[in-house]
This record gives sequence, structure tokens and C-alpha cells, in this order.
Amino acid sequence: MKSKDLAIPILPSRSLPSTLAFYGRLGFEGQILGAGDAYAILTRGDLELHFVLHTDLVPAESWAGCYLRVADVESLYKAFLAADLPLRGIPRMDTIENKPWDMREFAVVDEDGNLLRVGQAL
Repeated sequence: MKSKDLAIPILPSRSLPSTLAFYGRLGFEGQILGAGDAYAILTRGDLELHFVLHTDLVPAESWAGCYLRVADVESLYKAFLAADLPLRGIPRMDTIENKPWDMREFAVVDEDGNLLRVGQAL
């Protein structure tokens, strides 16, 4: 199998066990790694997110985020609905819609204020 170029976001987490539990509700699997249990890697199919421990993080002030471009945004959106996240506040999940920049997308904000935009080109 030929390797491909890949960018993987590293997002802050106030508590890696809580982060694993939150993303587990979205179908991600992973583990805490490294010295001092300060790093985690989570995957869901080809999606991969990394987290680093940041205990002083204030979720409402977080600017961290990433864009996940996927092949089938509808299926992922429907799968994430099972987490039953609210539409407002932290955490939350927005509804899916077509954007003026020719993407069909939705967004998730996790418990640490990290913004994940998830989309597919129209």
C-alpha cells in the first residue's frame, strides 16, 4: 500500500480519559500514550485525531480546531447524532447544511472547546 501525505491535528484536552469517553460516543477508539499519560491518539476509520494534555485550558476561550474532509459526510453526521449532543453550548453539534463555499458540512465542539468542522465537497 502506497503511503499518502497526511496532516493530523493535535488538539488540547483538560482530561484525556474524558476526551476518550467523549469521542468514544462519536465512534472513535484510542488510547493514552507517552510519558506522564499526556498524549492520546484516536481513530475512526481513516480519521485520526491527536490530543495533548492541557489542564489549564478554558473551553469557552479555546481557539483550537480542525477540518475533517470526508468522503461521506451524511453517514458520519447520522452516526454522530447517536451521541445526542445539544445544539448550543459546550459541547454541541450543529446541523448539517450546504455552505456557500461549496461544502456540505456540520460542526462538533467537544467538551474542551475544540471545533471540528466535518465536510464533503459538493
